[in-house]
Amino acid sequence: MQTVFYLIQKEALQVLRDRVMMLQIFLIPLVQLLVITSAATFEVREAKVHLIDADHTPASRRVADAFRASEHFAIAERSAGVDAGSQSLQTRRADLVLHVPAQFGHDLQAGPPPNVRLLVNGEKASAGIMQSYAQQILQDVASDYAAELRVQDASYTGGPRAQMEVRSRLRYNAALEYDDYMASGILTLLVTIIGTLLTAQNIVREQEIGTIEQLNVTPMTKGQFIVGKLLPFWVLGLIEFGLGLIVAWLAYDLPIRGSLLLLFVVAGVYLTVALGIGLLISTVVNTQQQAMLVTFFVLVLYLLMSGLFTPVASMPTWAEWVAELSPLKHFIEIMRTVLMKGAGPLDIWQPTVILAGYGGLILSVAVRQYSKTKT
Repeated sequence: MQTVFYLIQKEALQVLRDRVMMLQIFLIPLVQLLVITSAATFEVREAKVHLIDADHTPASRRVADAFRASEHFAIAERSAGVDAGSQSLQTRRADLVLHVPAQFGHDLQAGPPPNVRLLVNGEKASAGIMQSYAQQILQDVASDYAAELRVQDASYTGGPRAQMEVRSRLRYNAALEYDDYMASGILTLLVTIIGTLLTAQNIVREQEIGTIEQLNVTPMTKGQFIVGKLLPFWVLGLIEFGLGLIVAWLAYDLPIRGSLLLLFVVAGVYLTVALGIGLLISTVVNTQQQAMLVTFFVLVLYLLMSGLFTPVASMPTWAEWVAELSPLKHFIEIMRTVLMKGAGPLDIWQPTVILAGYGGLILSVAVRQYSKTKT
């Protein structure tokens, strides 16, 4: 352990003295935020709808058919109670709950405007768009229904777009604060860049300047070398993660409804995955330039396939399956669920177990692939 401690001390001093590396830690996420925020699109396609039909009339079935025919929504679940709909939102099985009340058909034709309720998952950045699309569909159904009644009965005086009252309420992000949504994404970028890019560059740089050969001739084992190399970046990643939470809370009033300890535990697990990917990259490249190119290829691939900026549900089916292979997707899911919903360990156990499995697998392959005698 004394050998590992000295190596950690050497790595920490080397990182702190490297101005370029410090710029990589703090500047790159800022640039990504400024560029990608304006370029990202949040088009809603096949958002999952939980339908509660308490009326069971041709009018209520018309509402269901309208949502089913829309390219923006897909009816994923049906139930008879509001509690089941709320549970679907909590567990991410639904993005929107549509409650068609009893007497809907009667009220639409002759009574007061029926009170159709929408529950929208405000955790998603596309929540406002989903709400707008759903309201438009409901208003179109009311307008078409009123037009048909006027054709059938000349004495009917109901006007178009005036026969339905829609009341909607956003859950988890009631004010639709875009900063709340993006802040959690930028935190994942900070951890990913530190864990992957800097790890790969640091080890390859040692090879380029020849200092790694001085370490190779020592009796230090491969395990000691890898722990001493990776542990400083693991700690640095957790520090950066904590600073990012503080800045997001102070600057953007980021809601932190869940456990901070749980967030740091999951971040530590995810950092193991990121460090393993960085170490694996360092075993297949020979220069820092190669390390940077390969790392950015990997980062861009699983950043765009992770649901960080665009919903995974809007991707083609094959892309959704590929997205499941991205560790970042599972980390983002955990981050937003804990921060915005206040979820506990039981709510995030599945993506956490997946991350832990990725960490063990990738780190094991990287350690096996790495050779202490590599020149």
